[in-house]
Amino acid sequence: MDHALPIDALLPDLCKTLRTKGRAVLQAPPGAGKTTRVPLAILADGLTKGRILMLEPRRLAARAAAERMAQTLGEPMGRTVGYRIRGQSKVGPSTRIEVITEGILTRMLQDQPELPGVGVVIFDEFHERSMNADLGLAMCLEVTEALRDDLMLVAMSATLDAAPVAQLMAAPILTSEGRSFDVTEHWLQKPLGKTSTKPRWLETAVADLTLQALDKEPGSALVFLPGEGEIRRTQAILQNQLPKDTHLHALFGAMDFKDQRAAIMPVPSGRKIVLATAIAETSLTIEDIRVVIDAGRSRRSEFDASSGMARLITTRVSRAEATQRAGRAGRVATGACYKLWTKGEDGALPAFPPAEIEASDLTGLALEIAQWGSQPEDMRFLTPPHAGRLAEARAVLKMLGALDANGRITEHGRKLARLPVHPRLGHMVTAGGRNAPLLAAILAERDLLRGSSCDLSLRFEAARDPAAFQRAHGLEPHRGTAARIRDEAKRLARNTLAKGSEDIGVLAALAYPDRIGLRRSGEAPRFVLSGGKGAIMPTGDALAATKLIVATDLDGDPREARIRQAVALSLPDLRDTFADQITWINQCRWSKRENKVIARQEERFGALILDSRIWQDAPAEEVSQAMLEGVRQLGLRPSPPLKRLLSRAALMRASDAEFPNLSTKYLIAHLEDWLMPHLTGITNAAGWKSFNLLPAVQSLLSWDQMQQLDRAVPAHFTTPLGRKVPIEYEGDQPRIALRLQELFGVTTHPTVAETPVQITLLSPAQRPVQVTEDLPGFWASSYSDVRKDMRGRYPRHPWPEDPTKADPTLRAKARK
Repeated sequence: MDHALPIDALLPDLCKTLRTKGRAVLQAPPGAGKTTRVPLAILADGLTKGRILMLEPRRLAARAAAERMAQTLGEPMGRTVGYRIRGQSKVGPSTRIEVITEGILTRMLQDQPELPGVGVVIFDEFHERSMNADLGLAMCLEVTEALRDDLMLVAMSATLDAAPVAQLMAAPILTSEGRSFDVTEHWLQKPLGKTSTKPRWLETAVADLTLQALDKEPGSALVFLPGEGEIRRTQAILQNQLPKDTHLHALFGAMDFKDQRAAIMPVPSGRKIVLATAIAETSLTIEDIRVVIDAGRSRRSEFDASSGMARLITTRVSRAEATQRAGRAGRVATGACYKLWTKGEDGALPAFPPAEIEASDLTGLALEIAQWGSQPEDMRFLTPPHAGRLAEARAVLKMLGALDANGRITEHGRKLARLPVHPRLGHMVTAGGRNAPLLAAILAERDLLRGSSCDLSLRFEAARDPAAFQRAHGLEPHRGTAARIRDEAKRLARNTLAKGSEDIGVLAALAYPDRIGLRRSGEAPRFVLSGGKGAIMPTGDALAATKLIVATDLDGDPREARIRQAVALSLPDLRDTFADQITWINQCRWSKRENKVIARQEERFGALILDSRIWQDAPAEEVSQAMLEGVRQLGLRPSPPLKRLLSRAALMRASDAEFPNLSTKYLIAHLEDWLMPHLTGITNAAGWKSFNLLPAVQSLLSWDQMQQLDRAVPAHFTTPLGRKVPIEYEGDQPRIALRLQELFGVTTHPTVAETPVQITLLSPAQRPVQVTEDLPGFWASSYSDVRKDMRGRYPRHPWPEDPTKADPTLRAKARK
């Protein structure tokens, strides 16, 4: 073996633990050597006659780990040590250690749950908490309990919160010493501040910090950035500022392997700088690295269940990720880590990143669980999948025909599970024609025409023949991405024999039946999607005027998602493809915009209205039901007589709780019970405005209740002349207004429900003279003053000295 590493001292204890317990959780900080030492130690100890599987979260890490172990043994790749990643395999009949990516274990378990010929499964870098690793561990735990009690399991990590994993696995925790070499950490003196509105602020700050670190530190540098875009922009800034004999490399997942390999191998002379994503955090030893510059940002996929869309977000790293990154500087010698944040900000970082199962699309997981045959709640997940989001994922699978109505996997679902793509794309591949594999590969990869039109058909053309596309359009597709797309398409083509549609729009619709978009009216390119969400396309895009599209890439905004990629779809193709899902619906509804009931027959696909015509013979009951919604919007608008009735009923109910409730709130809540029978012929706001509500409300009271109300809370006050004056009940007490002379001879003040009626006494000209709640008191006191004033103004009207003995009248004296 090579020079001693910290993990070496722990290997005998690990082998002993596996021999006695069959399981272990291994904590080993960066640089300890766990990835390359542990599988070889288990092999050398003779713990199993079977193969040793070691899972790595990334393809580059899997190949690099296998190559390193093969070199340690002095053997060619594929003899004792081999690897299997998507699309590539280097194993032989004598291979004992296989380094695989995590999805491959899932396929092995689904095909042969007992894992014949496998003795040990090692989950390396388990702290990354990929969904495949979580699922693989849950499945392996079931296998050990039901089929293979001899199967050994190891979970390894540098920054793992080990206790929950150990409890889940019922396994002891083994901890290795610290990293091989010390790393000195440097923070900013003050925060960068709110500079995110400035263009390229992050790249400029990282480039400046990198140049400062290179001036102070020896050796090569590893710079962590969130994504390829930031890497390319930082690369452009640094390109002409670096000292001579400094080699600048990029390292991210969507690169050719030879370029990735160049980034991790030693340079012939001078020093190198590697600008990398999180791909360089774990499992890789990049030669000669002595300095780490950490931008402190990470890019994660976040799934929004309400919109059914995922979006990439850039967030602060966790403390665990920062520890991993700093550890890269101590792999080969003492090193230094320069962080683009202050020491004070360091304490505010989250302890660990979210597990992928907490933030990502669960559709693939739901399909795997259905094929496995267990219930999610019965499986031993370190972080159980969210029940609501899992239900959303199952709904997608049912829409694709991968699950039946009872949630059981169908034969079609089993075919989708075998394909190394999202179930949506797998459905397209199995149901579509010869163009489907290439389109699926395009949709699974990053955009090879970033910054151009949304039109997906351009991507298809560019991926099929990049050179011809460039000649025709003057746009250069990303050649590496195009090559990966064509390679993946060839692999997918081997899994399908379908002879379906070749149309790009139809194929996209098969994958995204819930994202077929119908353009709304108006100038702005806004669309309603068949799943019910809204989406908007950049103004001026080539597809902006298209009536019907399939949105294959959206930014996930829950209010109105921005369309990044889409393709045109013809209405005849939509009708042919989804004939069994398109229905005619008769609908009466209230239109807020038009303020009337709309009765139409609509041809619908999901939330899309493909055709609409007037429903000539809509039943009166359905029209009235729709009008009720208009009433709720427009309000009851009671007339003065109805207002009096409602006020009287409220006063009555205050003294008699058994009396019917005629409050506005109650009436609105129970429109169907009392108003519906009276709405025949009323279909719009104008008709409702002229509608007499009084009889409808009165229908809520029986004849006896109306008599009871008239006796206790009368609608009118009858004057001594027999005239009926309406009593107003709004406010604190009942009120009437009438001419003073009409009350001559009245010596008792009128009351309602033992409450004095407030009387506004009017002059002969109908102007208020006095307001009283004590008519006898008015006659005895204030009347004389009123009489003096009024006699002069209205000499032809009677003003007796004693009004209590005078006859009521509304007449004036005859002219002489």
